[in-house]
Amino acid sequence: MSAAETTLTPTSYISHHLSFLQKPVGTGDFWVLHVDTVAVSVLLGMLAFGFLWWVVRGATAGVPGRRQAFVELAIEFVDDQVKGIFHGDRHSFVAPAALTVFVWVLLMNAMDFLPVDWMGLFYEHVLGLHNFRSVPTADVNTTFALALAVWFLMIFYSIKVKGLGGWIHELFCAPFGSNPLLWPANFLLNIIEYLSKPLSHSLRLFGNMYAGEIIFLLLGMWAATGLAGTVFGAILGAGWAIFHILIVVLQAFIFMMLTVVYLSMAHESH
Repeated sequence: MSAAETTLTPTSYISHHLSFLQKPVGTGDFWVLHVDTVAVSVLLGMLAFGFLWWVVRGATAGVPGRRQAFVELAIEFVDDQVKGIFHGDRHSFVAPAALTVFVWVLLMNAMDFLPVDWMGLFYEHVLGLHNFRSVPTADVNTTFALALAVWFLMIFYSIKVKGLGGWIHELFCAPFGSNPLLWPANFLLNIIEYLSKPLSHSLRLFGNMYAGEIIFLLLGMWAATGLAGTVFGAILGAGWAIFHILIVVLQAFIFMMLTVVYLSMAHESH
């Protein structure tokens, strides 16, 4: 908190750590850019894929080093998952896209392990930023943008594989049949399916990461209530941090798998 704020309450503490570094876009107040979300996302993307590019560029055909073995293990893991779901030319786009999604979302999720109060002090006293959030996936704008990117790719490949006429025909004639009386029901069902995919895809990741951030803040407040709170807060905080490792990895894996599933469905016909 800033030096001007002499009274710290639970509400002000949580509100402070959940406030974005915002910059209005244009003259109105409707469009707002979350500078912290964009900055951290871009930085993590550059670090992650710069590291992968560096390792792959120096890869050798002989006995791999530890860095090369680690990257090969990650690539083979993602490729094996894609093999089990997508049966087309997975190496042309789907497998690299799945690897990109998994690594990027995993790193953005992992920012939740950084102590929120320490990061707050760093941002405020070193960078001079009063509001700054470190976890991009705890921002619904990030998860929805990623889900929309997958959604547009799904529609693109649906039209590319089936043709525009085939895609429209599928919208009106599947799954109940091509009888004109069934066209409204088919179209309504398919529209609901199309709209629900980006919503469920994005809100699942956002909800888990946002809830994890809230729990860390609540445990931090408990640790500040006295000796007993410090002891129990530290114990529960350590336990939640260990459990949160599973959540961070699992949510990145689920987001990647749903991406592969949606792109695989785009290549299939009813």
